[in-house]
Amino acid sequence: MAAYVHDSNFFTRRTVVLFAIVGLHILIAWALATGLARRAIELVAPPLQTAVIDEVKQQDQPPPPPPPQMERPPVEVPPPDVQIDMPVETQTTAIQDTTNQHVVAPPPPPVPTHQAVRVAGGPGKNFPSTDDYYPSASARLGESGTATVHVCTDTKGKLTEDPKLETTSGISRLDEGALKLAKAASGRYKPATEDGNPVAGCFGFRIKFQLRN
Repeated sequence: MAAYVHDSNFFTRRTVVLFAIVGLHILIAWALATGLARRAIELVAPPLQTAVIDEVKQQDQPPPPPPPQMERPPVEVPPPDVQIDMPVETQTTAIQDTTNQHVVAPPPPPVPTHQAVRVAGGPGKNFPSTDDYYPSASARLGESGTATVHVCTDTKGKLTEDPKLETTSGISRLDEGALKLAKAASGRYKPATEDGNPVAGCFGFRIKFQLRN
């Protein structure tokens, strides 16, 4: 019968290794449960960072312009020299026609005419009163009216012809009295004037017959 020899050193080594393996599994399980394993992995290998790169699309470039077309400059041909012989007689005639033309001078401006300032005459100083030539019959009947008489005088205010009736008063007796008054006033008229100078002329004036209360 063989004797069993117990190696205490071997048993101790195996036991330690077994306990180490069991402890390592327990540690791994606890690390997975608590997230410690994920943090350890992140420390050893940092997380991958991804970046999205937009693809740059190349724009279609326009086609290059066509090469310029070179045009040949036109060739200028100088015109031929043409000599025209002018006859001597034609030139002389042309010169004579030009020199014989008469230049018509413009007419002189018209001489401005003087516009005289004319003032008509009328009854003057010490002219007779209508009361002296009022017809008595008209005064009794209460007749009144106005007649216009036309007279012509010289430069001294004297009548050159008998007075004439221009407008009637409507009553013949008053018209006759107006003509008598105008004829008796010869030499007492104010003559017409032209530029301030007395001139002979004709004019008309009114003679009014009216009763006074």
